[in-house]
Amino acid sequence: MIAYLRGRVLALTAETAILDVNGVGYEAYCTGGAFSKMTQGEIAELYTYLQVKEDGVTLFGFANPKEKELFLKVITVSGVGPKMGISILASLSADEFATAVATADVKRLSAVKGLGKKTAEKIVLELHGKISAAEVLDASGDRLSAAIETATTVKLSAQDEEAVSALMGLGFTRNESAQAVKKAHDLGATSVEEIIMKALQGGV
Repeated sequence: MIAYLRGRVLALTAETAILDVNGVGYEAYCTGGAFSKMTQGEIAELYTYLQVKEDGVTLFGFANPKEKELFLKVITVSGVGPKMGISILASLSADEFATAVATADVKRLSAVKGLGKKTAEKIVLELHGKISAAEVLDASGDRLSAAIETATTVKLSAQDEEAVSALMGLGFTRNESAQAVKKAHDLGATSVEEIIMKALQGGV
């Protein structure tokens, strides 16, 4: 198993990087985080995942171990293979991906090339609650976005959860719905019906 590479960057393409490690060139499909740390001709390091299939082997590269762990969780979702997993993390940062999962933002995930709505919904369903805030911080090195902080720290009442579910049923993301419910309360709404009405009047 090839788990780590350190060498000079020979070439960078839209999807892969080639590292010269002691005279041997290794090509790996990389995440956006990994690409951001590489410059052609300079020394770089990759944490890697090796996929072995009957028709060959493929390397996938990550900026750090936590980003790799996030990838490994993504590919546990049925119907999501390593190529799709790396494509997701090439299009979205660790923070953006985890925020989309935490807020059930299917539209954001569906924007990834080759990822359909049904698969995006499956990712949200199977990974929701399985990606911790600490993992996202470690993987991205950035402060958590306000959206994921809201989704992972704010507890809603049973009444508000009912209103959020109703709004999500109308096509809004969880984060949009939660924010709309809070705004509705600020406008004086108390019952579920009033909350939903105020939320919709406010354009969510």
